Amino acid sequence: MPETIYYDGHCGLCHGFVKFVLARDGQARFSFAPLDKMPAAERQGLPDSVVVGTTAGLLTKSDAVLYVLRNLGGIWAVMAGLAQVIPQFVRDFLYDGVAKLRYRIFGRRDDVCPIVPPELRKRFQP
Repeated sequence: MPETIYYDGHCGLCHGFVKFVLARDGQARFSFAPLDKMPAAERQGLPDSVVVGTTAGLLTKSDAVLYVLRNLGGIWAVMAGLAQVIPQFVRDFLYDGVAKLRYRIFGRRDDVCPIVPPELRKRFQP
């Protein structure tokens, strides 16, 4: 069963991240769903950007991004390994900084799901 990347459906950066993963995840390790689809009890206290649901639990902020990169393999796994040496509080500080500016830089979208080709739609949760 694929792990799920929950994303802010109104964030241009998050949409870009979903497209980035789709283009590089040839083994379909990840499925996708807007954060709104996550049960409210689980969603409470989570950031409103990217959350990764794994078999071991939920990952947030830089840990979520690095987990995805590691699982994409290749150069992305190498980059994740290099970034992992940076202390988590520093990585999360940088993540939070980008998260605060993401709407201004990447825009805000009204559509909750990106337009996806038919062959990839099964990877998005209804």
